[in-house]
Amino acid sequence: MNGPSTSQSRERERLATEQNLAVPVAAPGEFTPLELGSLRIWPPVVLAPMAGVTSYPFRSLCRDFGAGLFVSEMITARGYLNDHPITQLLASGHPDEKPRSVQIYGSDPIDVGEMVRRLVDEGVDHIDLNLGCPVRKVTRHGGGSAIPAKPRLMARLLRAAVAHAQTVPITVKVRKGLDDELVTFKNSGRVAEEEGAAAICLHARTAAALYSGTADWNAIGELVSSVNIPVLGNGDVWEAWDALRMMRATGCAAVVVGRGCLGRPWLFRELADVFEGREPATPPNLGRIAEIAMDHARRVVDFFGEEFGMRQMRKWGAWYTKGFANTAAARAKLARVKDLAEFETILRELDVDEAFPLRALTVNRAKRGGTQRVCLPEGYLDDLDDDSPPKSPHSPEELVAWERALTSGG
Repeated sequence: MNGPSTSQSRERERLATEQNLAVPVAAPGEFTPLELGSLRIWPPVVLAPMAGVTSYPFRSLCRDFGAGLFVSEMITARGYLNDHPITQLLASGHPDEKPRSVQIYGSDPIDVGEMVRRLVDEGVDHIDLNLGCPVRKVTRHGGGSAIPAKPRLMARLLRAAVAHAQTVPITVKVRKGLDDELVTFKNSGRVAEEEGAAAICLHARTAAALYSGTADWNAIGELVSSVNIPVLGNGDVWEAWDALRMMRATGCAAVVVGRGCLGRPWLFRELADVFEGREPATPPNLGRIAEIAMDHARRVVDFFGEEFGMRQMRKWGAWYTKGFANTAAARAKLARVKDLAEFETILRELDVDEAFPLRALTVNRAKRGGTQRVCLPEGYLDDLDDDSPPKSPHSPEELVAWERALTSGG
């Protein structure tokens, strides 16, 4: 299926504008810091872990604009435990990264427990367990968003993580369910609380919905009412005002920001402003955005090297310029860029005085539209009480190739 039509996008933009015009900034004491174990996160904002996106360069850029918790992209337990260089690089942080937060992916409790133990020994401050990934290459092997359909297996994974975490808080990210016929988020909340998770994040869509349609914030509110641990709300936080609306509507303890910050790392400055009771500044014009994009590119190259790093910057170049007038030709060039000098030359061709357009706030930058039929192993749903880990067909080499593809953004 295709994504939303132009008319649908314009209608969403109009409605979002009308909603946000009436949203007041936070009143003094209205919101409190997110508490995860000994961590106190203010403002209560989390950068969503996104494959191929939230490696250290982007996390550091977002942190420079604001504050909160900035989570790594998903790191596979098998690749990490086998000490593959790219996996270790993706999992790595920097001395200035406090708190350091890593999201892990695994479907075997032994692997998950050992990975948590090693990360804790390295000094990681927070670990998130990914049980919400909807992509086919994960769910067809019984991983990601397939796992909450089997609550006893989910419990084993969380139990293993918490047992090896010492005082480091373990959180878990889930979706509403596999599809509208198998909704699992309340069961997931119960399991998370029983097994000692510090919080649970709900992306308020099913795995079948992918990133289409409107996130079901009512489900976030239902989860808040059903558990006694913090609930983090994820889905359709495009602007700082959306974060306030979500927290007021659902009672969630924090918001998790994903696609809304792609090509817009200054969103974290705006979030900090509204939570502190300030009106946010006007978004940067295209000239300032070009400077931010160049800063980002330098960080990526410093971290990954120029060849691999500039392959990643191809998608970022498109995200930074999307929604602006007369930038299609520049995006076509950016999609083939090979080095920093070429990247800078293309950015200099832009109209530096063009103001940030309203239509760029909700434009789809990363995930394809449409829905899917969730792919599962044969017979996976026959026994939902089964707690045995699914068999992974991946060799260590395949896992590394997969992570490289996710990181490069294809």
